[in-house]
Amino acid sequence: MAQQSTAIRPAIFRCDSNRAALCRSSFALTYSFIVSTLVAAAVSLVVTQSFASEVDSFYVGRLGHIDELVQTAIRDRRLPGAVVLVGGHNRIYYRKAFGKRALVPSMEPMTVDTIFDLSSLTKVVATTPSIMLLVEQGRIRLDSPVADYIPGFHRHGKSAITVRQLLTHTSGLRPGLDLSAPWQGYQQAIEQALEEVPLLQPDRRVIYSDINFVVLGEVVRRVSGMRLDDFARVHLFEPLGMYDTGFNPPARFRERLAPSQRCALAADACGDSHGVVLRGQVNDPTARRMGGVAGHAGLFSTADDLARYCQMLLNGGVYAGKQILSTLTVRSMIIPWTPLHGPKVRGLGWNLDMKYETGDCQPGNLRPFGHTGYTGTLLWFDPVSGVYVVFLANRLHPDGKGDVTDLRPEIVKAAVSALSRQPASMLPSRAGQATVFPEKKLMPETLPKGTPPVLVGIDVLQSENFARLQGKRVGLLTNHSGRARNGSRTIDLLQAADKVRLVALFSPEHGIKGTVEGPVPSSLDEKTGLPIYSLYGKQRRPTAEMLSGIDTVVVDLQNVGARFYSYMTTMAYIMEEAAMQKISVLVLDRPNPINGIQIEGPTLDRMDTGFTGYFPMPIRHGLTMGELALLFKGENNMQVELDVVRMRGWQRKYWYDHTGLPWVNPSPNIRSLIQAMLYPGIEAIEETNISVGRGTEAPFEQIGAPWIDGVRLAAELNARAIPGVSFYPVSFMPTSSTYAAEKCQGVFLRVTDRVMLRPVWLGLEVAATLYRLYPEKYSIDAARTLLTTQRALALIKAGKDPVRLAQSWFVDEARWRDLRKKYLLY
Repeated sequence: MAQQSTAIRPAIFRCDSNRAALCRSSFALTYSFIVSTLVAAAVSLVVTQSFASEVDSFYVGRLGHIDELVQTAIRDRRLPGAVVLVGGHNRIYYRKAFGKRALVPSMEPMTVDTIFDLSSLTKVVATTPSIMLLVEQGRIRLDSPVADYIPGFHRHGKSAITVRQLLTHTSGLRPGLDLSAPWQGYQQAIEQALEEVPLLQPDRRVIYSDINFVVLGEVVRRVSGMRLDDFARVHLFEPLGMYDTGFNPPARFRERLAPSQRCALAADACGDSHGVVLRGQVNDPTARRMGGVAGHAGLFSTADDLARYCQMLLNGGVYAGKQILSTLTVRSMIIPWTPLHGPKVRGLGWNLDMKYETGDCQPGNLRPFGHTGYTGTLLWFDPVSGVYVVFLANRLHPDGKGDVTDLRPEIVKAAVSALSRQPASMLPSRAGQATVFPEKKLMPETLPKGTPPVLVGIDVLQSENFARLQGKRVGLLTNHSGRARNGSRTIDLLQAADKVRLVALFSPEHGIKGTVEGPVPSSLDEKTGLPIYSLYGKQRRPTAEMLSGIDTVVVDLQNVGARFYSYMTTMAYIMEEAAMQKISVLVLDRPNPINGIQIEGPTLDRMDTGFTGYFPMPIRHGLTMGELALLFKGENNMQVELDVVRMRGWQRKYWYDHTGLPWVNPSPNIRSLIQAMLYPGIEAIEETNISVGRGTEAPFEQIGAPWIDGVRLAAELNARAIPGVSFYPVSFMPTSSTYAAEKCQGVFLRVTDRVMLRPVWLGLEVAATLYRLYPEKYSIDAARTLLTTQRALALIKAGKDPVRLAQSWFVDEARWRDLRKKYLLY
């Protein structure tokens, strides 16, 4: 019969009784309530805005089939008892305890606060997030050799094994350490791991291996200086309020611990010759020999604690208003890092082959993911609907013969079946956006009525009566995009401003009118008669003579949001030269037309910086021109007096069509917002021998070449199910640029979902498909901007899935997101 425990014990592992209050006080308490059924004294239960501990009674009856499944399994002696919790969207739909916690030496009823040996859930609840936190901090790189962190690991052919390959079980190491030898202790286990000889070369196939995570636990220790148990407690469990979670549970928790099987000294390093029932000692013999703290096993926890962890993941790394893991880190853990059509699909730590009730995933959707533990445990998530399942059982008690292999998926099926029948107002549809991808909600297609208009920098400067420029002799870097909301040129507004003297103009690539392809000569402005100094001709930097007599250089240019768009470099060169001449710079800010949230692509190596890549950053940077100027000054230590006139009303989530501003082509070949969206990825492969549509009516919306079969290419690309875009065959004849006056076949790129679209990944997919179809004709070696390294190029040439390479950018993207934080204005 199901039983509900009312006992609440807010204790933290490794906090003794004298320190418990101090330990608990380190958590931010959003609100508390008194549990009326406590017998001794009222104890406050910590809950947060991101987690509701009470069961939502609306769902209990609808999930009743779970009761029948578990009780039937108990009657069949497949397990003595279990706790099942189903949750999602910051609420608990179902939580029940079943059967007995212990059968020997005496019977004890199961309670919902029972503490279980999680077994291999340790890998994803403790070790994987600990590694990823260190990745976020830049202290570990996923594709660095493990030997970089553990000297000696390179022995016996292991020098090429990377941290990522340990996390994805593609290292080639065998499943477990040799227990036939009489070794004992943590350090001896690490020595055993160092002496391992791989069964296969890395990345050949998935071999589920405890050794991988034994080694990862040691990587955490070597890099952080803290044992895995301490690191996870400080950085994960305490911030999440997981009071009953930890390694080597103390004796005072004994009454709540679920015992596992009987263990004998000779075989498993425990008990005595007659054997003893394990209770509070980890069941896994390797972890037990290591002292109870290991990367693959040893963690103990409760259903409620794990629910907090689950909700944090589904909230994109946020819990109680605190960012425990970055959203990018969560995303990187739960997307495929092994071939999608392989026999086993793995994320970082997580198993992505746990579809159970859902069948194959639809293109663009995240896959259900989870993990199991040998003792009878399970975590399962559907990131699209936001539902998770926690199943905890001690199926090994008392004789090691229990079996929940079939029960766990049946519980998941029952939970999802019941919840999927709820009204859309209660649960989102599977067709909706994944919970850990908040961008769809952040970037609506339309804005609410009454949303104030966006005022760009020149509008704000005008509203201030040009006070920042009073008494100044001004030079202006601008072009046709430098306009106020009412269409007036910034040139004319500054020329007419009282007590402001505009003395010179500077133009970037494409000239002052934004129409010129190739080098631009200097000239005179037809209306004002002012000199226009071209910075895209013989000179790319302003000379001292050009800057003579100027007090302030004003910058007003519409950027596109891609690293290789040259306007930002011209601005940076002006800042550098202005610093030398003791001239101030004022940037009139404008929107990033493809929003200020999404970041994508590999970081440019510093040795490759230049005019089309001024600073090491991902291809899609997510900054405005004003923010870029602040970052360039700060990170390059420019000694320039810089000010930015901030926009009013602009938010990072806005696409250009949210601003209400009239569209002005930033350059001759970006004639629409759609083309600006595609530009970061399609421009990245333009250096190869294809036309990207320049010289046609649809630049960056179509690609082609005389040697391409458009029908075949469209079919191949559509089969890749690239999110946010579809393809259909076209033929065209460019009037200029690559293949001018030659008939090309290719594909037209139709954006179907701009939020799901990852243009840089799209460019990679196109390049990889072209090379696969036309290896003798397609010059992929020229895709330096996109592939950045010879290793990346070699992977594509070797036929590796482009998804793998795109996933390798997540670390660069996360680092960029952290670097740019202090320069954000909006």
